[in-house]
Amino acid sequence: MLKINFDPFPVLESERLVLREVVPADVEEVFAMRSDAEIMKYIPRPLVKNTEDALEYISTTDKSRKENTLINWGISFKNEPKLLGMICLIRMQPENYRSEVGYILHPDAQGKGIINEALGALIDYSFNVLKFHSLEAVIDPDNHASEKVLLRRNFVKEGHFKENCFYEGKFLDSVIYSLIKP
Repeated sequence: MLKINFDPFPVLESERLVLREVVPADVEEVFAMRSDAEIMKYIPRPLVKNTEDALEYISTTDKSRKENTLINWGISFKNEPKLLGMICLIRMQPENYRSEVGYILHPDAQGKGIINEALGALIDYSFNVLKFHSLEAVIDPDNHASEKVLLRRNFVKEGHFKENCFYEGKFLDSVIYSLIKP
């Protein structure tokens, strides 16, 4: 079984980006993304209602990172610390050498290849440092932008689960994509 240790916090870099720790100073950007119904429409999680909720989100993900059960990186340009989005490893299964990836991006940063680039850095770290064998992404079937990014990064569609998630009074479909270490 893999031994996961995110201490100290692993900062990742790509050509334009730095994937760094999300800190309380990022609260306004976290609030802007996690409170926006349009941004969150494909993520079946409650919207944050205020900056206190956003701070609680930051605190909770940091606590889980310290317990080595998930890690959430903030995405910024190297020359500008403003948070553009977040990318994470969640639902890690060290016994199976597998983890789920997730990401969110502010609309002002969309269409610039940011998630594609950040995902590339995350894939490299996941396979070459953490030694995962596979990664998966669970997306809404209507999230075509996310699907395009995953396909660009050589993820393969493994399954479409009908109405397997109940959220806010509705049954939702999920599509699973995976990438096995080359």
